[in-house]
Amino acid sequence: MIRTLFLIGLTFVVTTRSSAQGADANPIYADQGTDWSATARADFYSRDQGSRLITLSWMQALKQRNGQPFIADGLSRYGYLPSPGNTANLPVGFHASGPQDFQVVGMTCSACHTRQIEVDGRVYRVDGGPAFVDFYALLSDLDKAVGDVIASDSSFAPFAAAVLRSATPDATDVADLRRQVDAWYLRFHTLMVRALPKNGWGVGRLDAVGMIFNRVSGLDIGSPPDFMIPENIKTADAPVRYPFLWNATRQDKTQWPAFAKNGSDILGLARNVGEVLGVFATFEPKRQGAVINFLNNNSANFDGLSELENLVKRIGPPKWPWKIDAALATKGKLIFERDTAEGGCSACHGIQEGEQRFPFIKTWRTAIQNVGTDTREYDVLAWKANTGVLKGAYIPLATAPLKDNDQVLNILATSVIGSIAEHVLTGGAASTNARVAAAPDPGSSDTPESLGLVRLPPTLQDLLTAFDTASTSEATKRAKRQRTDRASSSQLPPSGAYEARVLQGIWAAAPYLHNGSVPTLSEMLKPSAQRTSQFSVGRKYDIENVGLATTQEPLSETRSVTDCSDNNSGNSRCGHEYGTSLSDQDKKALLEYLKTL
Repeated sequence: MIRTLFLIGLTFVVTTRSSAQGADANPIYADQGTDWSATARADFYSRDQGSRLITLSWMQALKQRNGQPFIADGLSRYGYLPSPGNTANLPVGFHASGPQDFQVVGMTCSACHTRQIEVDGRVYRVDGGPAFVDFYALLSDLDKAVGDVIASDSSFAPFAAAVLRSATPDATDVADLRRQVDAWYLRFHTLMVRALPKNGWGVGRLDAVGMIFNRVSGLDIGSPPDFMIPENIKTADAPVRYPFLWNATRQDKTQWPAFAKNGSDILGLARNVGEVLGVFATFEPKRQGAVINFLNNNSANFDGLSELENLVKRIGPPKWPWKIDAALATKGKLIFERDTAEGGCSACHGIQEGEQRFPFIKTWRTAIQNVGTDTREYDVLAWKANTGVLKGAYIPLATAPLKDNDQVLNILATSVIGSIAEHVLTGGAASTNARVAAAPDPGSSDTPESLGLVRLPPTLQDLLTAFDTASTSEATKRAKRQRTDRASSSQLPPSGAYEARVLQGIWAAAPYLHNGSVPTLSEMLKPSAQRTSQFSVGRKYDIENVGLATTQEPLSETRSVTDCSDNNSGNSRCGHEYGTSLSDQDKKALLEYLKTL
């Protein structure tokens, strides 16, 4: 699956200058509307969503390769931003939850969706913007740090002393700790060695769909005690740029290939539950006779996820902080509103009324089309996997029964819908009696009612179409006719089709295209064959060409991209030729207008 991947040369130079650290901790905050307050920001930076990455005391006891404590720099070497109020020295988007001395480190939305840029030596913060972070390097280094600890008894001893807070810890306690660490490492290391591509994803990118698919199908739906199905884990080599969050709740589709429907809080919750499963939420669905208990040891924080959705609704698009040529921007607006054939943008990127999926809630139309950009993510969407304990599982009147080997998107949809439905049906309490998903034996004549299952109430009807998987109405007919009949393949847009969002705040979202293969908006207006084949990725910004500055110091990565001859590399700059035939003056005017959105 790796093929030819051109994510060459991750080169980092980390500064320790106090002035730079001070600028990071005290940036100039972009104007993102009156509804976005300091209180809301602090909540967004730390709200628990149910992620459970690693025990805090373990992370504090781990060492970097240079011998320093793993979190000595607050993970700034990976591009994460300082969070002054965090007493555990964790950065923005990381938090510790649980009782004292048993806290677990988790991640939340802001880790990947808080941007910092630099112009003329000044640092600006954009909340909800795509972060300049290297998640791949963090995962790789964490895997190595724990691997080094368990390599021998002598390497484990100082780690155990630090975690147990004793120079001479009890041998029984050390042995128990070793069992816990070994069990954690078995799962984490299995995911890392099977899922991570050799050449990384790059700063500001992640194969999010691939990692979510791998987490759910590879680590969560196997049999106890480790719950793994290692052969389900595939190389996650279709990296995409982190999307910006402002207006995300208003679009009627989400995810780059637009397979997740949007437009109500319950659909937003479905999107967010899928996301937290990918960033190390605990998920251990349990078969109980002929039904599935989705809330068995499920750490998804439904209340926290709902609050995060409310916070995201409050994040406004960032306003351009610098001077704008008003006359030129006015001319650019007219160009933006032209027909697509004449170089205009509004047909795909303007605000238009979308589908209404909930009373009194208006969405924005999300155009989905193939404009010739990189197709690699569709290879991931086609993945199939052994369904493990979810074999045969289905949500009555919502999804079709899972085959022995099914599309991972169907496995994810069943897991997400089942978890939310069971959470609602149990009133938010821990489930002790699975009542949502059936997994009957082949040939069984059982009905949902005979199995003690509960149909989804009207408040959850939107959940039936949360994912563009096999037709729910057709699935219901099949389930009624013959329970052993299985779902068809997921119904997705044509290969290579991606969402086109409203462009408010687009100036703050470089690099461009879904895979981050074009450094500036100015480059986007060039024919793809003329776009640069290599550029530096970092936080320094070019406000004339609108995007990444040519020179990136001190924290940078060199990204090499392919042309249209290799449009499935995961790094192709091909496609989106709109506006490329405009005159230089018209391009300049259009760029000036895009700054105002």
